[in-house]
Order: sequence, then structure tokens, then C-alpha cells
Amino acid sequence: MADLMGTKDYENGLNFLEELTENGHRIQEQVLEEILLRNAGTEYLTRFLHGRTDKQLFKNNVPIVTYEDIKPYIDRIANGETSNILLADPISEFIQSSGTSGGQPKLIPMTAENFEKKTLELTLVDPVVKKYFDGLEKGKTMSLFFVKKGSETPSGLTVRTLSLCYFMSDSFKKSAPKICTSPIETILCLDHRQSMYCQLLTGLLQRDHVVSISSIFGSVLARSIKFLEDHWNELCSNIRTGCLSDWITDPGCRNAVSSILTRPNPELADTIEHICGNESWEGIIKKLWPAAKYINSVITGTMSLYISLLDFYGGGTPLVSPSYGSSESTFGINLNPLSNPYDVSYTFLPNMAYFEFLPVDKDGEEKARESNLDGVSSQRSLEMTNANGNVEPVDFANVELGQYYEVVVTTFTVGDVLKLTGFHNNSPQFQFVERRNTVLSIDMDKTSEADLLKAIGNAKRHLEPLGFVLMTFSSYAETSSIPGRYVLFWELKSNKIAALELRVVKVGTFDAVMDFYVSKGASINQYKTPSCIKSEEAVKVLNSGVLEKFFSPKTFF
Repeated sequence: MADLMGTKDYENGLNFLEELTENGHRIQEQVLEEILLRNAGTEYLTRFLHGRTDKQLFKNNVPIVTYEDIKPYIDRIANGETSNILLADPISEFIQSSGTSGGQPKLIPMTAENFEKKTLELTLVDPVVKKYFDGLEKGKTMSLFFVKKGSETPSGLTVRTLSLCYFMSDSFKKSAPKICTSPIETILCLDHRQSMYCQLLTGLLQRDHVVSISSIFGSVLARSIKFLEDHWNELCSNIRTGCLSDWITDPGCRNAVSSILTRPNPELADTIEHICGNESWEGIIKKLWPAAKYINSVITGTMSLYISLLDFYGGGTPLVSPSYGSSESTFGINLNPLSNPYDVSYTFLPNMAYFEFLPVDKDGEEKARESNLDGVSSQRSLEMTNANGNVEPVDFANVELGQYYEVVVTTFTVGDVLKLTGFHNNSPQFQFVERRNTVLSIDMDKTSEADLLKAIGNAKRHLEPLGFVLMTFSSYAETSSIPGRYVLFWELKSNKIAALELRVVKVGTFDAVMDFYVSKGASINQYKTPSCIKSEEAVKVLNSGVLEKFFSPKTFF
């Protein structure tokens, strides 16, 4: 197959995608064969394969494990042992996961080839989007990207987020001035407040050239609009006078913005001031960036909370969720960008990794047979176990329409629950359902993330006719009293609400929660508001912003 890296020919890109999906089963076999040929001699696989490389031996002998089972090898490499105890190819650095989906950040080994595959995803998304939107090459993307400082392991290996890895790459630095309104210096600024201000300012200065709005997650875009609400007067003042605010002290930001903010522009300042000064901010994105053809951001899974808010701000601008992946691997891309945001399906890219699928039931809970997988306790059905009594995962060719699966990438269990919704050629398509194990639990009752999102969605329908906007939410299980109860935290545009059992917090409280997680090592660029809080410190931050408490009159037994 032709290598698509570096090409911008959208027809070649679409043809390449057709080739991938038509030959998905064969490509998956080739991917596994290559993985085994390269890595069969590593210390980890030698324990199970004894130097052999056939697929069935891999299926029978290599257990499905979680990150915690691999972590001792990761720690050994981080402390100076050679990477070939786990991978044959040299590890160039570690990618740090966000850690905000219900666990601690993980260190994911990155090789040069893995990084190329992750950037290939962006190259494949490009022709799909261009198929639906004309004229994108004539303008720029108003990007809202942020980074956190990297670190090093004791052995000197770099540790950083995947986004920082990409933004620091030569390919991005070379292309950014042509495709982004945000100068690279503003993206790489470690002060998130200065970074956001400068990226919004440069986006406003180039508003007539903006053909799309982009952030990695919908939550980041929502927070950016809230930031704009607080700072539009100051931004207009900068544009009117041609002078950047004194509190922007980062040298990179000042120099980069000064190359765009070159003169006073009172006419532009008046236009923006007139738009932002309206009482309602409905359609604010469309009004400020009228040439924008779509909003590019992940809005599936927990991010679906932000769809109605971004619809409100977008004023009819299509919401496009282009691709889905994790720090461990890219999964797939959205071949129908104009699909309803609530119904987005992603098509698996079979060349990215070797994928296996563990069936789960409709509610995201494992089926009914207790099985222990090398320390991982799971509920599975009898017919899904092999001769050794272990779970038999389903491969790429044997997934079933309508079934729910937990996806497994080689030896790393990612923990995402997916629903198979169809096929594109021979490649399965899926909807993201929830993060596995992200649940509220009191006594024998368990409430999954999907259940929680459904309940929030139902409640929002009662709020919206009253003029209330739910900005974001979180929850935790309150077990200090008997009986225990679930507690919801809602950040609203108003201080009044017709009650459920919840705590209403003041505007900005969830920004404080985000700041807390960032201070603990999370990346603002990858941050996802936890739908279920397990950190006592984070709960304290939420409680510090509580304005009102409402208790349901009904007790459940």
C-alpha cells in the first residue's frame, strides 16, 4: 500500500482509506505477524511464546492484562534497563496519559514508528473532511491547543503528553504558520491563562480568514468561550490600541502576537465589541468567525455533555468529531463528519494496532462468568472462554453488529467500552459508550458512566425551557451518612434551579477543578472533566464552590 505520509492529495487519501477498510482482516493478520516477529524475543513475550511467533500460540498463551500488569516493565525501563525487555524497537520517549478518566496517569512507551502512525491519523482525517467542506485550503483553523511541561525518567527518557509530542515535532512547527491562527509560541506557552488569551486574540485578529475552529476536546472549547466572556472587553482594547496587555509577560507570546497585532484597529474592535456586548451569546462562534465551516473537536463519550452548549454557541456551525483514539493507540476516524453529533460512529483503521474485543453486555457490565485473567478479575460468559478457562477475545473479523465490546490493543487494555454500529467495507464501525470502571457505587447498586450521562441528558431537557444552561458536571458517592446517596455537582448559567438531588456550584468552580488536576500533572489539552470524582481533594474543591443544595424527597431502598 502507498505511504500517505506527506501527501495532501485528497483523492489519494480517500483511495487509501478504501484500501485499508476493504482489506481490514488481512491487514490485521499482517500487523499481528509483524508484532510477533519483532517482539517474540523480548523478555515479556518469551515467558509465553518461548521464541515462537504463530498466532494461535499467542492467542492461547499470552494473557489479556491491564497497565498495572505491564507497569513493572515500564518502571524498569524508566529506571535504566534496556527497552527490549518489553519492546524490540528502541523507546524514544514515554507518552503520559491524561489520568482524568478515572485513574492515575500512565506511561506509554513511544517508538519512532508509533509516532508516525499517530500522525498518519491526522493525514487520513484531512481528505475525509475536505470531501464535505469546500475551500478549507483558502483559510486557517483557529486552534485552541495547550501543553504542559514534560519531565524525565530517572534514566533520562523524556515523559510528555501525546499532544506536546506532536506540537514539538518538526512537521507541526513547519505547517502551523500556514494552517493555524495561533502562533506556535502561544501554543507552547506553559502559562495556560496567557496562552488562551493570546490564542483567542490572534484568532480574533484573523477572524475573516478562519475556516474552522479546533480544540482536541469539546470541554476545552467550552472553557475557552467562557474565558472569552470574561476577557472580551480587554481583548477589544488590545485590538483598538494595537498594544498587548502588560500582564502577558511570556516572551514567546509577546513576540508572536506583536507580529500580528501590528497597528490599532478600532473598526475591528467595534465589530467584536458589538457582537460580544449582546445579552445572549447564542451563535457567538458563528458571529465572531462567520467564515468558519465547522467546529472540530471530540464530542463523543463524556464529551457529549458539551454538544448542546457548543450548538448554542455555534449558531448552526456543524460539530465534527473527526477521530477517536487514546495515548495507547489510534482507533478510528469518522467517515461521515456531518452525522448527528450524538450518533457519531468511527471506522477502525486496521493498520494502527492489533485489535481484539472483549464482549460486554448492554449496560457495559461483563457477562456472567467469573474468570481471573493474570490478576484481572472479570465477569464473562461460559461460551466465551477457551480450554484454559480464560476469556476468548473476538478478533477484527468476528465482531457482531449491535454488540458491546471492551477494546484491547495488543497487550494493553485501554478500558473503553464501544458499541459496534456497522461496517465500512470490511472494517467495523463503533460508537464510544463509556470508560470501563468509571462508575458510582453504593452498597450493591452500581451506576455506570452511560447511566449517569443518560440521567443528566434527561434532566437537561427540563432545564433548557426555563433558560438554564448546564455548563459542566461531576459526581461522587456520598457514603458518610446512612443511607448513602449520589451527589451531583452542576455549574449553571443561573443560580436557581427546580430541584433534583444536587449541589449547584458557582461559575468557575469547574475551572478550579481543572486547575487542581493540572497541578497534579494532567494536561489542559487532554483534560476531560471526570464524570465520577474519586479524589477527596477534588471533591473539596467542588464543595468550596457550592451555592445551594437540593435533596430529592424520595428515598430509594
